Amino acid sequence: MHVGHSSGGGKKFEVRKLEISDKSKGFIELLQQLTVCDSVSDKEFEERFHEISCYGNDHIVYVIEDDSSGKIVATGSVFVEKKFIRNCGKVGHIEDVVVDSSARGLQLGKKIVEFLVGHARSMGCYKVILDCSIENRVSRSARLYSGRRRHQQSGFTTGAFTVDS
Repeated sequence: MHVGHSSGGGKKFEVRKLEISDKSKGFIELLQQLTVCDSVSDKEFEERFHEISCYGNDHIVYVIEDDSSGKIVATGSVFVEKKFIRNCGKVGHIEDVVVDSSARGLQLGKKIVEFLVGHARSMGCYKVILDCSIENRVSRSARLYSGRRRHQQSGFTTGAFTVDS
């Protein structure tokens, strides 16, 4: 899906699922802006890509590509946990959300989270948890969904943040 963006000089971005070719578009380097992510060989990337693909819609990685540069400028993933509680309900877990330092301030983090939440909702999840570190809980999450009220307006119960120890 193409997303026009009026700020930043009228740049155009495409939100889509991760493709094997995205490794050469800076995907791994983008993840390195989030956390420790050593170099990944083409073979390792392809193997992990196919492994994740085997989960179908239960594990999706979305990316945002800058149409003008062909560079991956944002990413995030969601996986669906199947539960016995809540009538064998499902919970979506959002992780690894990062926006390239050159594209911050363009609301791309919000956009990727909206896509991830939409995917979880389409899979029937009764809640979605955004997993993040303590450092990112306030700064990043507050900006993404402006707190509890927006979360509730999206149709989800107020949830918890997973805190890394």
